[in-house]
Amino acid sequence: MHPPVRSIQKKKQNVEIVSTFPAQPSPMASLTICRATLTRLPALQLTTSPSASPSVSFNFNCFRSRILRIISPKRHHHHRATMASSAPAQERTTAPYGSWKSPITADVVSGASKGLEGTAVDGQGRLIVLESRPNEGGRAVLVRLADKAGDEAVDLTPKEFAVRTTCQEYGGGAFAVSGDTVIFSNYKDQRLYKQSINGRADSTPVAITPDYGSPVISYADGVFDYRFNRFFTVREDQRESATNSTTTIVAVDLNGKDVQEPTVVISGNDFYAFPRLDPKGERIAWIEWGHPNMPWDRSELWVGYISENGEIHKRTCVAGYDPSLVESPTEPKWSPGGELFFVTDRKSGFWNLYKWIESENSVQVVYSLDAEFSKPLWVFGSSSYVLLQNNEGKNLIACGYRQKGRSYLSIVDDAQSSLSVLDIPFTDIDNITLGNHCLYIEGASAVDPSSVAKITLDAIQSKVLEFNIIWSSSPDSSKYQSYYSLPEFIEFPTEVPGQSAYAYFYPPSNPDYQASKDEKPPLLLKSHGGPTGETRGILNLSVQYWTSRGWAFVDVNYGGSTGYGREYRDRLLLKWGIVDVNDCCSCAKFLVDSGLVDGNRLCITGGSAGGYTTLAALAFKDTFKAGSSLYGVADVGLLRAETHKFESHYIDNLVGDEKDYYERSPINFVDQFSCPIILFQGLEDKVVPPDQARKIYEALKKKGLPVALVEYEGEQHGFRKAENIKFTLEQQMVFFARLVGHFNVADEITPIKIENFD
Repeated sequence: MHPPVRSIQKKKQNVEIVSTFPAQPSPMASLTICRATLTRLPALQLTTSPSASPSVSFNFNCFRSRILRIISPKRHHHHRATMASSAPAQERTTAPYGSWKSPITADVVSGASKGLEGTAVDGQGRLIVLESRPNEGGRAVLVRLADKAGDEAVDLTPKEFAVRTTCQEYGGGAFAVSGDTVIFSNYKDQRLYKQSINGRADSTPVAITPDYGSPVISYADGVFDYRFNRFFTVREDQRESATNSTTTIVAVDLNGKDVQEPTVVISGNDFYAFPRLDPKGERIAWIEWGHPNMPWDRSELWVGYISENGEIHKRTCVAGYDPSLVESPTEPKWSPGGELFFVTDRKSGFWNLYKWIESENSVQVVYSLDAEFSKPLWVFGSSSYVLLQNNEGKNLIACGYRQKGRSYLSIVDDAQSSLSVLDIPFTDIDNITLGNHCLYIEGASAVDPSSVAKITLDAIQSKVLEFNIIWSSSPDSSKYQSYYSLPEFIEFPTEVPGQSAYAYFYPPSNPDYQASKDEKPPLLLKSHGGPTGETRGILNLSVQYWTSRGWAFVDVNYGGSTGYGREYRDRLLLKWGIVDVNDCCSCAKFLVDSGLVDGNRLCITGGSAGGYTTLAALAFKDTFKAGSSLYGVADVGLLRAETHKFESHYIDNLVGDEKDYYERSPINFVDQFSCPIILFQGLEDKVVPPDQARKIYEALKKKGLPVALVEYEGEQHGFRKAENIKFTLEQQMVFFARLVGHFNVADEITPIKIENFD
């Protein structure tokens, strides 16, 4: 189901409502329309734009209160779980917003949400997923999914192991599969292990990298080299310095029984990612970048030629070498025929598909669209597209792209330079894995949590024949569907005249309750992390926890977010703590002015960079009445001094000079805080060290403001343990209810002590 979308722009006494329909240029699309404008008289004007999405806008001079949903999306008849027919409407209980009772409890949220951290296919075509489990302390396990009906999924990772890498702190790319062999990074010691996954008794993992006494070396994003029986992988080495590590691409020998020191094959720059071998093992492609850039600012794509003795004897820079051309190439992949494809944002400012013309050392766009075919490289191992070949030997590319707040799955024909959108229920697509005569899509929608779907295409690979969800992060979530609040995509004006930003608005929703007509709901605004990241309008039970209790919830993609091109992404350069804060405040004000939320009960929350935006909004603005910061930044100068190498220059690009560092740090302006704050922090966090939360806590406590601090042992940057996820959610709820909401929560929650309040 496509999420309802809407945009409201206030113009003096008039309100303009714009609802953007998803572009679906395929025969199976639920709606095909270019642009329709409805004035007071129902006249239609059709126009086209080569790069913009088809859309429809409605203008009403006398618009009041809520906006009608104007999209009735086509239902998808695919093989998937469906809800039973709706029960007869029952009388609702009238109760204050925020006090509603909901079956979506904190236990449900913390226990139901498994994490998905990668997919691969073994030698028999069976799908393997890396599944993180909050009820096992966040342990990540490789699971082979059932191949046919009646079979059961099998855990491949022994209980004494956990598959996770800490490379660049954010990890990703923690395993690789070839045939019946998997190589993975073990969380406890960060060594690489090789394991047979053919089901035989000798499947105990065997270490293939040295033991350095402590996890000072980590690996990620590896690929098998069949030609020389070795394993290429990115290595981060912290033996000399934990804050100034050395990153290289190394080769791990797979021939002998003795563990040997990996051989460095590519080095010299600050960072590397995506080592990828061609089908013959004769060329290797990789991405590299150096300070002060982040990989989405500027990066380079290289190709190295491998000699008969296994050495790289010649190197060619394919993209990113021209200083006059700003681009950030990413995700190189070789076709079955040996052509190199990749994604870059040169000239257009959008990450589009390109290929390398080796004979000329030039690049050629495969398909151009004002849309993002990739995402920022925060974690290793992303796979936004896969290369196919049809019966005629032509290159076809199955890819996902994002445009105006949603994702599309498409097939790009390299020879024809054409794109066809495939009709599937997912409105969000993450990674794509190629199976045997099928695709495995990591995706979600407004009613589907993070899932993996198996997709079978027709003979010419232009239509979806079957769509089956075979793995779900919350397999029991459908039982709560009657309580779901569907995200509404909104576009709102910022403080910059003529400039807009975007968000997903979730109104309160509970079939058992309603509020009195004269009450408006409290609002919880969420600022996403990154800050170079993007929030997406998909089913998240932690959001539904709030909305099913009578809260309105809005998830903001402030200026600087990804998914909208480089120009939008660059709004935050030198303006972190300004643009993001202003946009969050503008979004809240916009919802108040639209009559959708209570302006006296506005709360804000965020994690990491979103926690910084939360604290900055509370220090420098008076929009919000309370806030919740999860492992957030209070002192950007301290963050720069203490953070890890990957982000050590990132802050300079976002803030500026020393004066800006001081003026953007909420800790330096404690006297300007005027409302309650609750803080949550992991004690093993190396990205935002615990001192950040402690400094703001002590300062606010001394000032006399209501404040609380919760610290978790064993947690890093982000909470993985079910009990901590539950506790965080419940304490936020009761904190806001006691200090801002003016209602009693329906759940039995024992609140922690709030300094200067209890």
